[in-house]
Amino acid sequence: MSSDDQTASQVSTFAGLGLSAKVLSAVEDMGYVTPTPIQAGAIPHALVGKDVLGIAQTGTGKTASFVLPMLTRLEKGRARARMPRTLIVEPTRELAAQVEENFVKYGKNHRLNIALLIGGVSFDDQDRKLERGADVLIATPGRLLDHFERGRLLLTGVEILVIDEADRMLDMGFIPDIERICKLIPFTRQTLFFSATMPPEITKLTEQFLHAPVRVEVTKAATTAENITQRLVKSGQKSWDKRETLRKLIQQEENDLKNAIIFCNRKVEVSELFRSLTRHEFNAGALHGDMDQRARMTMLSNFRDGKLKLLVASDVAARGLDIPDVSHIFNFDIPTHAEDYVHRIGRTGRAGRAGKAFTIVTRSDGKYLDAIEKLIGQDIEWQDGDLSTLEEHANEDGPHDRPRRGHKDGRTGKPGAGRGARRDSGAAEKSVVVPAEHVEERRARKAAIRNDNGQRRDGSYPAESDKSRHGRRDPGDTADRTIGFGDDVPAFMKVAVKL
Repeated sequence: MSSDDQTASQVSTFAGLGLSAKVLSAVEDMGYVTPTPIQAGAIPHALVGKDVLGIAQTGTGKTASFVLPMLTRLEKGRARARMPRTLIVEPTRELAAQVEENFVKYGKNHRLNIALLIGGVSFDDQDRKLERGADVLIATPGRLLDHFERGRLLLTGVEILVIDEADRMLDMGFIPDIERICKLIPFTRQTLFFSATMPPEITKLTEQFLHAPVRVEVTKAATTAENITQRLVKSGQKSWDKRETLRKLIQQEENDLKNAIIFCNRKVEVSELFRSLTRHEFNAGALHGDMDQRARMTMLSNFRDGKLKLLVASDVAARGLDIPDVSHIFNFDIPTHAEDYVHRIGRTGRAGRAGKAFTIVTRSDGKYLDAIEKLIGQDIEWQDGDLSTLEEHANEDGPHDRPRRGHKDGRTGKPGAGRGARRDSGAAEKSVVVPAEHVEERRARKAAIRNDNGQRRDGSYPAESDKSRHGRRDPGDTADRTIGFGDDVPAFMKVAVKL
């Protein structure tokens, strides 16, 4: 960290950062007095128009570190139709909506037009906001480029560009879109670039689009907060083994568990785990990318308000969501990208609070665990013995976790378990005696089965009634049979044809 950064980081109050009186009033009304390290390091440079490269773990206040200086600078000037003054690019709808909430909260003393361009919302509503002129434009890359390609948006008036959660952009494949967006904005813009980790691809992006940036790194990249207790929990390989392990963990932590986010790698796992927890009478909700925007925001609101105790989510909820008081994180699936582990557990232990993070590990997860421990630079402690102590046994809860296929009541279809098989447990199974004449009748029927030529095994041919029933003709039948239409030829087929 440079000397300027160190001086800025030593500022003990927001009043010493150079923010305007309107912004300071809103911050004081929110009850904030002391800036976080990333805020103290980034805000002074952002206020004087320098490019900033901010690196800090999630939950350290990165959002306010660009919202507050932008509000101060936007007090002068007015927006023009379809030409936003500032642009903030976020990887997900939830993050974009959260940034909008921050602008509304901290900008209550300002009269700014804010436009939010995200998927799942009508284009017409968004067009009307752009037509009025946007001081602040917050968007996801795809929807932003959609509006641009329709000719409904001009980016030549952007003065400040913010790229937030850049490493998440990389994971979601948005880097080509970000490169395109940066080229559409004037070269003279100010760029504020924030990320929790700095993989090589992100480093190249900053070298290409940032001009002499001030690097503000308040913590080692890809480290986890010390106030988060991390534990590994062994489990069998099957899904029902992991579900049972998770339920036991939740019950063991019941006294300390205020609420929890449970992360899965796939959307289908989110749905299955949510249904399983609901069947076992846990107060749970689900959040994944296939849900429409209204349902996702409602689910998040219910979780924030305490109406839901457990939220089963995919990584769409891992980055930057402002859920300030999450007591526990459960990784039902170990993340395949080590960086995602940092972001997931960063949902707890925010603002200096204590938090707990449990990761369920199976025998096939070894390489992912090694990558995580290498990234964070520490070995994670096992909760109750490592995988070498795992006992492989049949999970009694597995078969009962949901009904077997084919029967709503969970019958398995095993001998004696089907329809009509009920009998007293102490009653002996009765033997069945088949009369001799019935046996002979069965043998006769089998002998009557035809071969490929219609001839029976005994050399005879079936009767006429049998022939007509099966549509086969006796090979010995030489009677003349009508071929084609016979005498009933249609008239159109009798028309003469010129040769």
